[in-house]
Amino acid sequence: MEILKTILKRFLKENVIESKQKLSDSAYRLCIKSEAIKSVDFVPGYFLRVGVGITDEGLSMKDFVRSYSVWNIDQTNGTIDLAIATQGNGPGANWAKQRKTGDTVYFRWKKGKFLIENSADSYLLIGDLSALAHLYMIRRNLTKEKQVESILYSQHKNELYADIDGSRPFDFYEMPQNPTGEIISKIKEIVPTMTGRKMVYIGGDSRVCVALNNYFRKELHWEANQIKTKPFWNPDKKGLE
Repeated sequence: MEILKTILKRFLKENVIESKQKLSDSAYRLCIKSEAIKSVDFVPGYFLRVGVGITDEGLSMKDFVRSYSVWNIDQTNGTIDLAIATQGNGPGANWAKQRKTGDTVYFRWKKGKFLIENSADSYLLIGDLSALAHLYMIRRNLTKEKQVESILYSQHKNELYADIDGSRPFDFYEMPQNPTGEIISKIKEIVPTMTGRKMVYIGGDSRVCVALNNYFRKELHWEANQIKTKPFWNPDKKGLE
């Protein structure tokens, strides 16, 4: 296991936790500082691949690395903010609970495809607690003239924290896990009010991502390039990472 840690350290950059804050009963904010952040070619929607197993003893090899959305970036000061959901009690959740100011964090950048796209006129952002920080980042970086609608949900609405600037630009709903039927009912109300070229971002529960992707394609006949999906967690796997 020590050999694996040594190898990971060669590929992951070393950074420091500048501050930690509890956002709600189910989420923490970690502010991470590094000189390298100042020069990164950043695109809203990027993730970090964090080596949680390097600093958290006792994890199995498959749990060593976890992906987290960049909630905010300040390249002038060389900091990034993560908002880590902990309701799943998986390896990443436990790692986030145990971190302290001054701790070392190892990560590398991960681009992915769940990125900002400003080509549409109106947007619908859908997700649960695990996708909230990512969708905040997307919304903040859409140009001001865009129409933005939203369905953000949790089993307990008070788990859904405010954005980095204290604003609450999303519509929050209290819904059970896998609430596909409830979400589709909201979609039927919202989509007719959307104008011009439309786009939807769907993040969170893998079951919801699959069901809503099918609904937009097969029932609403949207093109594939109008639909962006990202499963942040799977009920058959441990944790919300």
